[in-house]
Amino acid sequence: MKTRITELFEIEHPIIQGGMHFVGFAELAAAVSSAGGLGIITGLTQRTPQDLADEIRRCREMTNRPFGVNLTFLPAVTPPDYPGYIRTIIEGGVKIVETAGNNPQKWLPALKEAGIKVIHKCTSVRHSLKAQSIGCDAVSVDGFECGGHPGEDDVPNFILLPRAAEELAIPFVASGGMADGRSLVAALSLGADGMNMGTRFIATKEAPVHDNVKQALLAASELDTRLVMRPLRNTERVLKNAAVERLIEKERTLGPKIKFEDILPEVAGVYPRIMTKGEMDAGAWSCGMVAGLIHDIPTVKELIDRTMSEAEQIIDRRLARFLHAA
Repeated sequence: MKTRITELFEIEHPIIQGGMHFVGFAELAAAVSSAGGLGIITGLTQRTPQDLADEIRRCREMTNRPFGVNLTFLPAVTPPDYPGYIRTIIEGGVKIVETAGNNPQKWLPALKEAGIKVIHKCTSVRHSLKAQSIGCDAVSVDGFECGGHPGEDDVPNFILLPRAAEELAIPFVASGGMADGRSLVAALSLGADGMNMGTRFIATKEAPVHDNVKQALLAASELDTRLVMRPLRNTERVLKNAAVERLIEKERTLGPKIKFEDILPEVAGVYPRIMTKGEMDAGAWSCGMVAGLIHDIPTVKELIDRTMSEAEQIIDRRLARFLHAA
């Protein structure tokens, strides 16, 4: 299947594995890329630029296909060594970067000079247009269904994707609710050039997370995510658990007086405990509504091959039958 995304990133299938904290290690990124998609290493999961350099090297030993690195730009009292991470990406020969969070404009000149393609994660049409205007090569348009931060507009993909298609000149992928061939065909029909899967890739054999996490996704339905941190205008979609219920109760009790410090026990430093140790009630962790569409734990190759086969059958058979019906 050839789209503007497959041509831009020189990949076989229009499927991207988004950057996910303490999930996007070399094992998963290499598996996705080797299966014909675009694997992504999560940059800030690596504590230092040198750690990222080592992870890029590990990934390159596992696959000869293109892969990328995610860098999320967030405000912080002590920000990460972003110049160091950028330098590491360039020196490591990575040619694709997925940016997220704040406007990446400050970092684009160095990336562009190194011949790196940039895809920026956006939760609205206006942010997508801004990414286009500053020189991003593509965007990932994240609907309200997505895990992690869906923004504050609450627009689902059935509206957001065709709106993006109306406004954007650069290619974009659909993110949020993406799980299988049906998702891919729907995304293409709404104007996207591919799809970005996050939560779905956690429930694969190669995902380097504790089995408790994968089993939680298998057990969850589309009704089992919650929106937290709305009063702080930092909305995040997470899987419900004991910590999330405590967090929601704090939001209810404290109301507009709530501060980020009030919820630190539920959100600070919890990812290693959940993803590595399998402590499922340790805190809030990002999860999309797509959990309701996760029914097995295949290998990455099995998932991607199945997705592409299903998509081709839908296009060639089911949809064609409607078009040519007597």
